Amino acid sequence: MLQNYFKIAWRNLTSQRSYTLLNILGLSIGMAGGLLIFLFVRYHLSTDRHHSKFDRIFRVVFDLHLEDGSVEYYPEAPLPMAQVLRTQYPQVEQAAFLIMNRDLLVSYRKPGDPGVTRFQEHTGTGMTEPAYFDIMDYRWLQGNPKTALRDPNTVVLTESWAKKYFGNADPMGQTLNLNHTVNVKVTGILADPPRTTDVDMQVFVSLATLKALDPKYDQTSWGQLNSNYRLFCTLKNPETVSALEAAMPALVKKQFGENARYFQFHFQPLQNVHFDIRRVATGATAIRPSLLWSLGLVGVFLVLTACINFVNLATAQALRRSKEVGIRKTLGSTRVQLIRQFLLETTLIVLTATAFALLLAVLLLPLFNRWAGISLVLHLDSLALGFIGLLIGVVVLLAGGYPAAVLSGFSPWAALKGKIPSRKSGSHVVRQSLVVTQFVVCQALIIGSLVVATQVRYLQNADLGMDKENVVIVPLPKSQKSLRETFKNELRQFPEIKSVSANHRPPSAQIMNGGSFKFESDEWASFPIRERLADTEYLKTYGLQLVAGRNISESDTIREYLVNEAFLHKMNIRDPQKVLGRRMQYYLSSELRPIVGVVRDFHLRSLRDEIAPCFIASYADQYRNLGIRIAGTNPLQTVQRIRNAWEKVFPDEVFEYEFLDDQMARFYETEQLMLRLVNTFAGIAILICGLGLYGLVSLVVVQRTKEIGVRKVLGASVSSIVALLSKDFLKVVLIALVIASPIAGYVMNQWLQDFAYKISLTWWMFALAGGLAVVVALVTVSFQSIKAALANPVKSLRTE
Repeated sequence: MLQNYFKIAWRNLTSQRSYTLLNILGLSIGMAGGLLIFLFVRYHLSTDRHHSKFDRIFRVVFDLHLEDGSVEYYPEAPLPMAQVLRTQYPQVEQAAFLIMNRDLLVSYRKPGDPGVTRFQEHTGTGMTEPAYFDIMDYRWLQGNPKTALRDPNTVVLTESWAKKYFGNADPMGQTLNLNHTVNVKVTGILADPPRTTDVDMQVFVSLATLKALDPKYDQTSWGQLNSNYRLFCTLKNPETVSALEAAMPALVKKQFGENARYFQFHFQPLQNVHFDIRRVATGATAIRPSLLWSLGLVGVFLVLTACINFVNLATAQALRRSKEVGIRKTLGSTRVQLIRQFLLETTLIVLTATAFALLLAVLLLPLFNRWAGISLVLHLDSLALGFIGLLIGVVVLLAGGYPAAVLSGFSPWAALKGKIPSRKSGSHVVRQSLVVTQFVVCQALIIGSLVVATQVRYLQNADLGMDKENVVIVPLPKSQKSLRETFKNELRQFPEIKSVSANHRPPSAQIMNGGSFKFESDEWASFPIRERLADTEYLKTYGLQLVAGRNISESDTIREYLVNEAFLHKMNIRDPQKVLGRRMQYYLSSELRPIVGVVRDFHLRSLRDEIAPCFIASYADQYRNLGIRIAGTNPLQTVQRIRNAWEKVFPDEVFEYEFLDDQMARFYETEQLMLRLVNTFAGIAILICGLGLYGLVSLVVVQRTKEIGVRKVLGASVSSIVALLSKDFLKVVLIALVIASPIAGYVMNQWLQDFAYKISLTWWMFALAGGLAVVVALVTVSFQSIKAALANPVKSLRTE
């Protein structure tokens, strides 16, 4: 019996090759899109879940509650807190401090080689203590996790970074120099950790080395915080986390005294770290859970639209197979047997489509990885196989269930007579409803793509209050002021260099430095002020504009202030002239100093954030970057001249540079990723809809062949026949636009709420989406319609 089912199924599928190929192609594309989304969502949901104590690991974070009622969220904790948690709180099993992504100049001299190899590391480096390896799981290839980082001047490397530094030589016992300051000995080698981690460390320097690397750092200070400081702990029982948090106010009161009211510490489960966009630090990644669930929903819709194609084509062919059903029922086949037959045919198509979907996903993965900035791999493990099996089962039931029920329900007498009523042959209304559903999904994705693209274009082209073009950022080594000035003077000799500014950060940066201040009183203000510490050429180099007063004078410490317009608004000062000469004190200064100028507002961070009150002042010890404005006529040649000057002044340092506009483009990596994803899946949805329409039009043309022939004999033009066959499908597209517009409008409006500066949804976005869908429908429908309209009417009338 089963063999007979397969034989009949094979004959039916091969006899209708175009129908079969359309179904396989549509299902393959839809399932491949669903599979890529599954891999993407799985990647993010599996972040850091390889740790055996995952459900008991917590990160200690704090919220800063300001006097004006606002709250700022930080991912860090003070270094002394690790020891306190380990020794004074019985709920804590282990606690360890980690300094992430500390800038390190790593130098290595090969034995017998007079030269020195240098590596300037900004990410992947950290400082920690042995307890960290009791919390996080790493596979040790060499060394002892209990003792490898116990002593000062020791370092543990991952296998790949050990090869990076030492090649094929045995790394154990080798010596590296850090920041020209301290030599550290390699005491351990780790297997490369999984890429699905937010703690992507490759170099672990012992925390005991911190004193030698940074003598000014006070390891006992609770107030010394930094965005790269992390504190992880494991709890004996995760259910005790509430009691532990309840004990924190007493600890904060003890350590921070009268300032305790500003600090609120929390224990954040490791599973939430990857999705906490409020506390994401520079170099880290975070993704909104809503984006993952939205993508998951898109994946469901892609598979659903492919299934709708199958249903529409199968039910549209009901009349063609009605006689087969009638004969088989007359010969004794039951409805259950017919359903089995039709589901078997569907299963063969779905299995073939699955094979092609897997191949398509593998071929698209490299491109998808480049777009998404991750490293997805299709491993057919138990979870992936389970998903594929579930996908096959769902597609077989969705795509084959309704057609099987319709076809098997024909009356044998009516089937043999060819008099199947429309409600039995797969109602025209049902098919139209399914096509509407397809185009609702398609047009919603198109609208989303247009909104995201328009917002990204706005973010890239908005007036930032500064000039980001033709500015080269060069990180400065921690060296003497005289060498920095020598380097600046070397650069000023080149005519293509317009200005040079030493500063802590450029005007727009991902990190928001700031703190407390006083304004003409002994009381600290109720809100913080953001800082930009820089020399007198800062305004010229970055194109900042004075609206009142004058520029600051050169000084090694804070002597004068420039403030922005947002500061005036916050202080309820309307006239910029009224703030000149008034005095303020930042926490880095010991006394009140005058405000000498007001600069036009410029964006301190991305356009997600409102412009905050900010000042510009000189503070030479804090300068970490050099901003260099160049002519832009031959930037590569200019950069080479900068490099030559660097090597002359800093022969023992690694030269690095980045253009400011490239640096700022990274502000919107998440939006760029979302745009690429939405564009990709909107394109897939359009393709699936086009395939479905093509198949439906082909069947409609076959069913109306005689009608077309009669109309042509009676004088109908080609255009009138094309219009006749197209109008029903265009109605469906327009109905879908009416349904999709409010849905997509609501969703995209919610997405835009994340931006302080954003576009408005306008009518043309919805009109363009509808127009594009109409074009897709017209192109698809017209191809078959014109072919039918041009056919010889004599042949059309002879068609059975």
